[in-house]
Amino acid sequence: MKKYIIILVVTFVLFSCKEEKSNNEFFFKSGLWKASLKVQDDKELPFLFEVFDDQTLRIFNAEETIDVDEVRIEGDSIFIKFPVFEGYIAAKFQDSMTLSGSFIKESLDRIVPFKGTFGVKDRFEIVSKPIANVQGNWESVFSQDNPEDRYIAKGIFKQNGNIVTGTFRTTTGDYRFLEGVLNNDKLELSAFDGAHAFLFTVEVTDSTMNGHFYSGNHWKEPFTAKRNEVYELPSADSLTFIKEGYEKLAFSFPDANGNQVSLEDDRFKNKVTMVQVMGTWCPNCMDETKYYVDYYNKNKDKDIEFVALAFEYAKTSEKAFKSIERLRSKLKVEYPILLAQYGTSNKEKAQEKLPMLNHILSYPTTIFIDKKGKVRKIHTGFNGPATGQKYIDFKKEFEGFVNQLLKE
Repeated sequence: MKKYIIILVVTFVLFSCKEEKSNNEFFFKSGLWKASLKVQDDKELPFLFEVFDDQTLRIFNAEETIDVDEVRIEGDSIFIKFPVFEGYIAAKFQDSMTLSGSFIKESLDRIVPFKGTFGVKDRFEIVSKPIANVQGNWESVFSQDNPEDRYIAKGIFKQNGNIVTGTFRTTTGDYRFLEGVLNNDKLELSAFDGAHAFLFTVEVTDSTMNGHFYSGNHWKEPFTAKRNEVYELPSADSLTFIKEGYEKLAFSFPDANGNQVSLEDDRFKNKVTMVQVMGTWCPNCMDETKYYVDYYNKNKDKDIEFVALAFEYAKTSEKAFKSIERLRSKLKVEYPILLAQYGTSNKEKAQEKLPMLNHILSYPTTIFIDKKGKVRKIHTGFNGPATGQKYIDFKKEFEGFVNQLLKE
């Protein structure tokens, strides 16, 4: 498997280095395509994308659209590199309307079989009327019988006939913009964003769900849910905290230029500072970074600073910094992004880098520091745009709390 990845990487680099566009025998046909990734149990994880005349494409997940402008065709081979994340598709044209290949994440040695078909407009096929309505809130438990993997979640769904959209919120984030169909009592939902590939297969009634969650072809777990319109998860501000005896956060990590950066630097003195624990591989971190970039740009005249600590699974610091620069460039991040760890995204290892915290429970996590350098709040996870009202509430709470700290 590793040998196969190396061959693909070398080929991709060679193709990328060519300056002149060759006369390709194959052309990425403009219009709607259906893609599918093969996960466990021989299941197909579908998603839709549209190809434009300039050979760029757009991926669709419910209300989310993802524009992809790094597409390379050479002969019968095509490489699709997704924005921000390291994952890419390497495939071959079987003919003008069919692709076959793999979705690859090199740092994790993961290869997921991929195929694409032109002209198919339905993410999932509608074959029968639904016998239930899943719209509303769902109290959910994943991996119920495995204490090490067990966690709780809140399902939030909308339904229009057979079509279902929504997400699962967990204590650490959300499962992106899910979209699918309910046929009879069988619900299927999927999302693909270039980093994560999610599939849910569920048997439903008006009050219960029983199903499985697939992440790529490396993870599968069961979950159950019951309708509960008033259910809420624990406060994201209470899950991570400073250990007794500590008041301040301390670290010193390098930036891309090799400079060690710490909270003792002049740029952070007498400033309200948000420390973002994140990874460039993490879609929830990307959502959070987009919001922080927008907020930072609108409030540069105030006594605020942001600094991001990147925990990367890239196998070398060079590759990790390349991923950081890619995110910085794509999202136009102007605040520092430091490399806190590479070679693993293990949360226990991450906690060793910040020993004053009780744990690192989630990427992302935001640590709020007042002008005197005291930690005032730690927010675990991020509820992104897929969570609807929760995302709106987060932004209001964030801005209100920062304004409070600024007035002190």
